[in-house]
Amino acid sequence: MEPKKILIIDDEEGMRDMLKVMLEKEGYEASIAEGGEEGLKRLEKEIFDLILCDIRMPKMDGLAFLNEIIDRGIESTIIMMSAYGTVDIALEAMKRGAYDYISKPFKPDEVILTLKKAEERERLRSENILLKREIKKEYQFGNLIAASEKMMTIFEMIKKIADYKTSILILGESGTGKELIARAIHYNSNRGERPFVPINCGAIPENLLESELFGYVKGAFTDAIRSKKGLLEEADRGTIFLDEISDLPIQLQVKILRFLQDQEIRRLGEVRPFTVDVRVIAATAKDLSQEVAKGRFREDLFYRLNVLSILLPPLRERKEDILLLVNHFIRKFNERHGMKIEGITPNALKLLMEYHWPGNVRELENVIERAMVLTEGNRIDEENLSWTLNHHLTGGAGLFPEDFSLKKIERKLEERLIRMALEKTKGNKTKAAKLLEISHPSLLSKIKEYGIQS
Repeated sequence: MEPKKILIIDDEEGMRDMLKVMLEKEGYEASIAEGGEEGLKRLEKEIFDLILCDIRMPKMDGLAFLNEIIDRGIESTIIMMSAYGTVDIALEAMKRGAYDYISKPFKPDEVILTLKKAEERERLRSENILLKREIKKEYQFGNLIAASEKMMTIFEMIKKIADYKTSILILGESGTGKELIARAIHYNSNRGERPFVPINCGAIPENLLESELFGYVKGAFTDAIRSKKGLLEEADRGTIFLDEISDLPIQLQVKILRFLQDQEIRRLGEVRPFTVDVRVIAATAKDLSQEVAKGRFREDLFYRLNVLSILLPPLRERKEDILLLVNHFIRKFNERHGMKIEGITPNALKLLMEYHWPGNVRELENVIERAMVLTEGNRIDEENLSWTLNHHLTGGAGLFPEDFSLKKIERKLEERLIRMALEKTKGNKTKAAKLLEISHPSLLSKIKEYGIQS
């Protein structure tokens, strides 16, 4: 690791030299300047990770120097040094953008500790920036896995609406990727650097949901031992994603409606409301118009949310995306589990294409992960998938008949396993019999019984 570069600015020569020697012993690459003006000249030619700057200096003092580098957009971490009687000025410097201050006289350990804390903060800040970039990259439209015409139309629509603050309602069956689309809208909008706050309205008990959304002040109720921000406040200048909005209790629907109208919230136990800037994206797997007709959802809130709506198609209506999704999940789980699965066999893919996917993309992801864990080869085959899918296949009546006859179930399962064994052994009946752990004559008899073409 390269040594951190640090600039020491102080009008006292002895202080400069002492700090330079001390910091170089600690592994820093230290440079010195005898005042703010000389420090600015050094910064024009070099980039420094850290700056130690005295406050009281002739010509250009520490505050003037601080203001100047902030105006110039220099991103070095600045630590001020203050003698007795200038602590108030040092605090003012922190308000203006300095990271911290050290009071003179100081011990060497104090300086080193403050610098290490500053380095750690900068490391975390850099990691946070990189993480945000990675998240934004992950939810760019080019990285959403789809090629079907229906999904391409949705992506084009999202590009047009991403920057608008207008409420958005995402509709679609469970597992179709509603939150994924909500995140894509947020991270591709002008709010992308601000918080994205998801909340599942059906997963939090009704008596806690209001305080989670709006927050509370100390003493608002028995367990409120300290004040707490609500999620709407946490999402200020960003986006809140209200998943399963249809499960929102009626009394909270009124409050959300009021929030959408005036963008004001009031914590529980607080008298005065305050304004926040939050874009609301809601989602539900239910038909909200039917919920309105049944009196379970407010009509005025429905229209307020439904300014722009996106209907996500179920996976069974965009089967051309299945192979893309399968390859994506194989790459994902190879990386996560340290596997080396290379792909999927044609027969296994055919099995996936015949399945009607009631759980949509989420179910496909789970099926692929399970198949990868179970497979002994380097490709997913139909044997790895059949135990998960065999009772839902669309190509016939399914594994389980409606009359619950055990004999019929046994016959259907036996026939399917025989077909799978023959396909796996490419028609070799001797090998198939070994796989099925039955005798060769028994297999021949069953092939004839079930009319299996061999």
